Amino acid sequence: MPIEQPIGSDLDQFDRRILAALAEDGRMSITDLARRVGLSNTPCQLRLKRLLAEGYIEGFRAVLNPVKMGLDHVAFAEVKLTNTHEDALRAFNEAVKKIPEVEECHMIAGRFDYLLKIRTRDIRRYRHVLGERISELPFVASTSTNVTMETVVDTWNARSRNT
Repeated sequence: MPIEQPIGSDLDQFDRRILAALAEDGRMSITDLARRVGLSNTPCQLRLKRLLAEGYIEGFRAVLNPVKMGLDHVAFAEVKLTNTHEDALRAFNEAVKKIPEVEECHMIAGRFDYLLKIRTRDIRRYRHVLGERISELPFVASTSTNVTMETVVDTWNARSRNT
């Protein structure tokens, strides 16, 4: 992921190097990180703590391989709401967070209101999630599905570059 200088940010070249290095390998030791960005251990560790405290780094996690876990069916559901008043948006937002198969949910400015990335084991499970969970969310008027045939670029998961 390219690390841009946020407007009004106090990030310098070392901070941006730290962020870029950790985006590639979050398990890197402080010693390796310091060497990679051109700092000694203590200043690097202090910068890392500051980047965490200021929210530039939200956390560290393992990136799981969904194909190995039998979750290689990806669909994008376009969702149109019956109403886009604030109470309807809030109700939809809270309810969609409770569906574990929804990997991402984005409010969209366009011909529909939300775009959901849904990961399941197969089309049958997707149909169940769509019919029993997503269609029943508050204020849903209609949905339209686009099924992924192949992931070409996924910057959050480097494995897609090798498939």
